[in-house]
Amino acid sequence: MNDQIHSGDEHGALGDAEYAEFMELAAQEGFDPEEVEGAIGEAGHGPLPVLAVVGRPNVGKSTLVNRIIGRREAVVEDKPGVTRDRVTYEAEWAGRRFKIVDTGGWEQDVLGIDASVAAQAEYAIEAADAVVFVVDSTVGATDTDEAVVRLLRKAGKPVVLCANKVDGLSGEADATALWSLGLGQPHPVSSLHGRGTGDMLDAVLEALPEAPAQTFGQAVGGPRRIALIGRPNVGKSSLLNRVANEDRVVVNEIAGTTRDPVDELIELGGITWKFIDTAGIRRRVHLQEGADYYASLRTAAAVEKAEVAVVLIDASESISVQDQRIITMAVEAGRALVIAYNKWDTLDEERRYYLEREIETELAQVAWAPRVNVSAQTGRHMEKLVPAIETALAGWETRIPTGRLNAFLGEIVASHPHPVRGGKQPRILFGTQAGAKPPRFVLFASGFLEAGYRRFIERRLREEFGFDGTPIHISVRVREKRGRKK
Repeated sequence: MNDQIHSGDEHGALGDAEYAEFMELAAQEGFDPEEVEGAIGEAGHGPLPVLAVVGRPNVGKSTLVNRIIGRREAVVEDKPGVTRDRVTYEAEWAGRRFKIVDTGGWEQDVLGIDASVAAQAEYAIEAADAVVFVVDSTVGATDTDEAVVRLLRKAGKPVVLCANKVDGLSGEADATALWSLGLGQPHPVSSLHGRGTGDMLDAVLEALPEAPAQTFGQAVGGPRRIALIGRPNVGKSSLLNRVANEDRVVVNEIAGTTRDPVDELIELGGITWKFIDTAGIRRRVHLQEGADYYASLRTAAAVEKAEVAVVLIDASESISVQDQRIITMAVEAGRALVIAYNKWDTLDEERRYYLEREIETELAQVAWAPRVNVSAQTGRHMEKLVPAIETALAGWETRIPTGRLNAFLGEIVASHPHPVRGGKQPRILFGTQAGAKPPRFVLFASGFLEAGYRRFIERRLREEFGFDGTPIHISVRVREKRGRKK
């Protein structure tokens, strides 16, 4: 089947002939050509560039993130120890989309402010294409700020310097003093009131690379990238050591101090893979909130760098909310997904029974992800890991020709039409796959399609074409009513 689905001669998202036929169909259905092109372009981009927002606590980073994304999602309490499960958001400015990694204002008293800020910044910069460095202009550059500057210079990423808390002309001089940091022009901003954020975002767009154009059928250069993620103490380090057949990673690393090398080239199943390890965050009672927060940051950084996320779950314990959030993070990032249940050899019949029930109820939304039952300790079933990863990658890269997709959609509309709502029955008129990695579809409809019907379409797509191991993104464009020309 895959040989029929994949196509390697497309120009961009669609081949020339396919594109011309598609646009003719759109015109017949009354869609504006520019609107159709815009919808395909928006859905058909490659991975979005990543912007990291770093700086010491209480300089207004989360407020700035909320300003940029246009809604209040990032936590802005001054209280040290505030944790968040989600640290990556999607934003848009001047028609360009990008992701933001928010490092918040978490301060770990035990390690000291310098160490905690540096650890946060380092994790975020790992995944970033560019960095916004936020400094409190009313305080000026501190020793901690200087430490972050050294880290930024070492990383070599483009940096936009944000001089925050400039609420009027009187604060401009304070912002000017930050030239001394040697990072170029300070951009005076009030993240609270929005003053100056537009000019700063213009500078951000100059620093960020464009989202790469979507391509199909192209081989990825270098080893495939796998993020090994999971909550603390599920056996990530042990699993990495097992696949490497040697002790590559220290298992009992203290959160927030030194780190092991993140990327490991490992030969597995006759193929060299790049494992992006997130092990080494260990819970301790007095560091528990901080360890969870750093684990979230580190997981986000690893997922952004990867193509496949292997989520490790401790099968001997109940599936936790944290397990589900980590899986959601990988899905929202659009990565291929494999779920590995570790410590399988320790399970008795009763625990296996209850685990299966938990998987059915708690992880039903990712039933499409390949599953492997492994033991990092004994090496049990480790040979099943590579086939699962390859299956997920194949689904992630699958492309359905537009003609075949529309024949499929026509059958769906005929056999299972959308429910009538308010006396009207919306119809899917046509659609196309605008991108892969993960598969992204744009459907053009005569009216609004309810969420339940979209889920039905996704389920049928999976039944018909596979898509094992990959999230599917479906966006819908509704045909606008056009007034009569006078």
